[in-house]
Amino acid sequence: MKVIFNEVTIQNGETMGYRYRKGGEKILLLIHGNMTSSKHWDIFIDALDPKYTVYAPDLRGFGISTYHTPINSLDDFKEDLKLFVDEVGIKKFSLIGWSTGGGVCMVFAADYPEYVEKLILLESVGTRGYPIFKKDVTGKPIIGEFLKTKEEIAQDPIQVLPILNAYKNKDKEMLKRIWEATIYTHNKPDDAKYEEYLEDMLTQRNLVDVDYALATFNISNEFNGVKLGDNRASKIKCPTLILWGENDLVVPKQMALDIKADIGNNSTLVYLKKCGHSPLIDDLEQLVKAVENFLEE
Repeated sequence: MKVIFNEVTIQNGETMGYRYRKGGEKILLLIHGNMTSSKHWDIFIDALDPKYTVYAPDLRGFGISTYHTPINSLDDFKEDLKLFVDEVGIKKFSLIGWSTGGGVCMVFAADYPEYVEKLILLESVGTRGYPIFKKDVTGKPIIGEFLKTKEEIAQDPIQVLPILNAYKNKDKEMLKRIWEATIYTHNKPDDAKYEEYLEDMLTQRNLVDVDYALATFNISNEFNGVKLGDNRASKIKCPTLILWGENDLVVPKQMALDIKADIGNNSTLVYLKKCGHSPLIDDLEQLVKAVENFLEE
């Protein structure tokens, strides 16, 4: 099935690029994570059963989407998503969110439950956010001491500055080192595909804002060290599948367990064998099987 790349201007004035593959009546909406765009879903879309109609937007500040207004929370992405689905005219669909995209999908499912049939969270940020800790003189995290402002986060020497500098200098070799240390820990894309993904990474214009949004994200009923949660996770009532790669070096297992605990009995946690933070690359067949089995239940 042919994938079409299109764009649409939503009511807040932002323009969102998106990939679209026509299929049957079942609609899937794919939401990418940090340092990526809809481009990184390409092999997953190709592997999906053609009976699914697929939409995969570029979030604001990624890919070809505009970034007129900076975001301050994952709710900003969520509201863009609401405007996007209204603009393209889809009313009932299943949501798949990868990493940061999982957080966007969770707040969408909590706030707009009438739109969401099923929710799939792939290596998702936890319901209690993704903290960025202060670092000691050796660069090690000081557990319990959090970076809480965009200004502090922008100066983080380990998690943020190396990526910002790689973007500024268009340093693909640095990006490869970062990804191979944290994400592509099992398998890598073929050389041509890898080059496409690296080019795509360089389109991101909102890294610090996204990191701040993750650090201040909390939809649990707990205090996460930065802010008190709003307990929206308990409002997610649709069937939810939590997929966590047993070797993920980016999202710790505890985040998957927190999602399960905070959403409750309508959620199921499945461990992906021999997968890290990108099951799309580590074991595409295992990932597609898990997704399609859940959608057909």
